[in-house]
Amino acid sequence: MTLQTNIHKKASLLMWMFFMLMAPLSIYMMMGGGTTLIEWAMFNISSTPIMVTIIIDPVGTLFSSTVLLISANVLQFSTTYMMHDKFIDRFTILVLLFVLSMNLLIFIPHLIILLLGWDGLGLVSFILVIYYQNPKSLGAGMITALTNRIGDVMLLLSIAWTLNQGHWNIIHMWESSSFTWQSVAILLAAMTKSAQMPFSSWLPAAMAAPTPVSALVHSSTLVTAGVFLLIRFYPFLSSTSWFNQLLLLIAVSTTTMAGLSAMTECDMKKIIALSTLSQLGMMMASMGLGMVNLAYFHMVTHALFKALLFICAGTLIHSHMHSQDLRWMGNINAQMPTTSSCFMLANMALCGAPFMSGFYSKDMIVESSIFYSNNFIMLIIILFTVSLTSFYTMRFSLTTIWGPSNCNPFMHLEESSSLTSPMLTLSSMSIISGSALIWIMPMSQEPMTMTPLMKNAPMIMVIMGLVVAWYTNTQQLKNSSLMMTVPMTHYASCLMWFLVPLSSQFTMKEPMSISHNYLKSLDQSWLELLGGQGLSSSSFSASNSMMNMFNTKPVNYLMMSSILVLLTLTLL
Repeated sequence: MTLQTNIHKKASLLMWMFFMLMAPLSIYMMMGGGTTLIEWAMFNISSTPIMVTIIIDPVGTLFSSTVLLISANVLQFSTTYMMHDKFIDRFTILVLLFVLSMNLLIFIPHLIILLLGWDGLGLVSFILVIYYQNPKSLGAGMITALTNRIGDVMLLLSIAWTLNQGHWNIIHMWESSSFTWQSVAILLAAMTKSAQMPFSSWLPAAMAAPTPVSALVHSSTLVTAGVFLLIRFYPFLSSTSWFNQLLLLIAVSTTTMAGLSAMTECDMKKIIALSTLSQLGMMMASMGLGMVNLAYFHMVTHALFKALLFICAGTLIHSHMHSQDLRWMGNINAQMPTTSSCFMLANMALCGAPFMSGFYSKDMIVESSIFYSNNFIMLIIILFTVSLTSFYTMRFSLTTIWGPSNCNPFMHLEESSSLTSPMLTLSSMSIISGSALIWIMPMSQEPMTMTPLMKNAPMIMVIMGLVVAWYTNTQQLKNSSLMMTVPMTHYASCLMWFLVPLSSQFTMKEPMSISHNYLKSLDQSWLELLGGQGLSSSSFSASNSMMNMFNTKPVNYLMMSSILVLLTLTLL
């Protein structure tokens, strides 16, 4: 156990060291360092050089430093959360491999080498989801892996379609005959990784992973890899006529579905996963509206406060004997003051409360979508999803922080330093990162002249959501909402608009029945008779029956063998 703890501590220190190196570089790059490209040729395929390109720019360095900061805090948090795990060193190495894959994806804008980071993310996330090796984890891991394989195949196809350009560098791409197919493939790859509709069901299923994994993988890195890929490709992709409209439609559908599903969910980690899905939809929507810088800004701030929310939830789960049910928790403000304070800070940042980090990015996205002329229906849905966010956040807080405790009286609630110090670090970042980035980031945002109603529309929707949640989640209806009273809406909400059965059970039913029929008609029927095992058993039975037919005495064997020898000699 000592060896494992040492490895774990060294890994956390390593992440802090890398963060200390990367943070000043990202500030320098944002303050006017520009973009640096480092290229060298590995080998040539006929006349096509295979180049390794490293891009050092403000977008990559800032996101890398965010990933390193979150991973350092998550590794520190997991020392307590996974204290009794015998394989904590294996877990640590997997987390380090995950961070390495993410950095490969960030710093290499070359499609073939980028595939290493992209596939590395998929493979390591699959191993981390099946970490506990129970049937639920294995099922969730299969859904995660198979959905992400769709994106991997699409990326491979885009590599093949880019072959006629003579290079695979994202920055130097131009329009060609296969331009539309390339755009479709890259968009589908990003949609699978960022769990956009109709590939959304794998993200809540992946909550079967340990909570530190959820805090790192499913809040800030893996799910935002798709968004990051689209940000890198945006100049190339946005030149297609249909790209922005299609992306906006998919993103708005995803964020609405996730918000409505989170209203009726009772699993704590699944609520946070659905809220991640909702915010990913918001990032994609802002990109669909042409606001790439704002999408990136929201991606960075969201990563910080969502990791904090997962760590707070993990502390509650750890203290409640690893139960994730909301209805079992309550009254933590009296017993766990630091956790409940950080939990409220994270929820405020998620809702977009004024002067928290989420406010600067989320409020600006909604205001920009109101100010610039866009589809009115899409605008109404975006405002509606803002109120949904505050609704499920208030329900979550009412149940866990202020509601009565429903757990047994012998529950030991503790707040050790390895739990509180990551919380306090990420809490401070959740407060200051929004305002700090808006001062430092080189964003050319034009001034928007708006009426008071337009300006305050996001905050009005947030307050409406909070008020409705407060009234519907009174003592009598504490754990239910209006959607739970009608069976159809309740099932649609719990099953994410039936995406869960459609993308898992529905797709697996036919292949399962076909394989079962093959098993019965081939393996267990004539192949069993004509195969090696069948021939062996039939020859054994034939020889046994021959021996039974004749009188088995030693003289008979000698006679038979001598006859055989004579026959052989005569034939020779």
